[in-house]
Amino acid sequence: MLDRRRILEDPQAVVAGLARRGKDYSKEIGKLRELDAQRKEFIKNAELLKAQQNAASKEIAALKRSGGDASGILSKMKELSAKLPELEGAARQTETEIEAILLYLPNMPEPSIPDGLDSDSNVELRRWGKPKDFDFKPKPHWELGGEMGMLNPAAAAKVAGARFHFYKGVGARLERAVINFFLDAHAKAGYTEVFPPFMVNRASMTGTGQLPKFEEDAFAVKDTDYFLVPTAEVPVTNLHRDEILTSLPVSYCAYSACFRAEAGSAGRDTRGLIRQHQFNKVELVKFANPADSYEQLEKLTADAEAVLQTLGLPYRVSCLCAGDLGNSSAKTYDIEVWMPSYGRYVEISSCSNFEDYQARRANIRYRDQNGKTAFAHTLNGSGVAAGRTTAAILENFQQSDGSVTVPGVLRPYLGGIDRLVNP
Repeated sequence: MLDRRRILEDPQAVVAGLARRGKDYSKEIGKLRELDAQRKEFIKNAELLKAQQNAASKEIAALKRSGGDASGILSKMKELSAKLPELEGAARQTETEIEAILLYLPNMPEPSIPDGLDSDSNVELRRWGKPKDFDFKPKPHWELGGEMGMLNPAAAAKVAGARFHFYKGVGARLERAVINFFLDAHAKAGYTEVFPPFMVNRASMTGTGQLPKFEEDAFAVKDTDYFLVPTAEVPVTNLHRDEILTSLPVSYCAYSACFRAEAGSAGRDTRGLIRQHQFNKVELVKFANPADSYEQLEKLTADAEAVLQTLGLPYRVSCLCAGDLGNSSAKTYDIEVWMPSYGRYVEISSCSNFEDYQARRANIRYRDQNGKTAFAHTLNGSGVAAGRTTAAILENFQQSDGSVTVPGVLRPYLGGIDRLVNP
């Protein structure tokens, strides 16, 4: 969440910063300031009542010592005692309303990112690799996978529903090989591997910003306060919720299955592995000192790029404009892999710096050189999405005879298999 003090001290700057996202938040900021003034007034009046109670208690004690009549003051004390809970309750209620606004407000876009309202204003920074010129019409990955018996969406639809997949045989092995390669590569790059829970509680989803604003996109477990994880970012970031870190940066990599309702995406990428309700992903998560968190963002992005380079998959990197940012992000780089059958680049990773937005929600702090505590900066990025990588391998390395060449780095994970063929 945003720094409350920053909102109260310079509301115009906050409204202007958030307006870059394409929405006017002046009403919410104004309401927050109004509630904060009310809360302070309730607290002030409660403190005055407490002071009056203390003064009355001393007066009663003095009257009792002198044998005087304290009945009038006792009656006044009862009135004060009745008013105090009302004031304290009103202060708590206004604080709850303030917290609700703070949880609703998105993060401030980092000043250097481009202006714009949608992906058309994103700025391409670089490309790696050259898309292959095929001398035949390349097939989409769902056709290749179906012909080779690797992918079976029909069976998954019977068992679960639309936007699920069965991987079979070498298809299952390929997806597992991709995941293991990613984890091994990132561990060598200095990330500590963790294997997180695939369900989290409401506090964890709130800590990383999925709740309360985007609950419709989450898979909630009926009659519980648990949610299936939309990404390993949620459990891994909350690993240090309500903690004080003593050394930064801290870097983790984690595999998880991911579960997303994909609300509002009807009709988009309905075939194949691009947009599923359940998919596999390796996530990179960092906790950084605010002084160098943007250096860590560059490193995290480079680490995500490195695995695609090792696989030989062409991709491009773009900086998202303010209007295309995720709700919690201050700055995001999208990495998009080339998909021949689409004739375009498709997102395979988003690498973001959330600054202290998540840390404030999850109370993740660090201790500086002077022993003082402050909120850490959190970062994360896909390192990368396994299902989309499998799809990209099938499409980019397909041959005219319908076979698929296996990238060299994956062959040891597949027992030396160098080519996927139609059985």
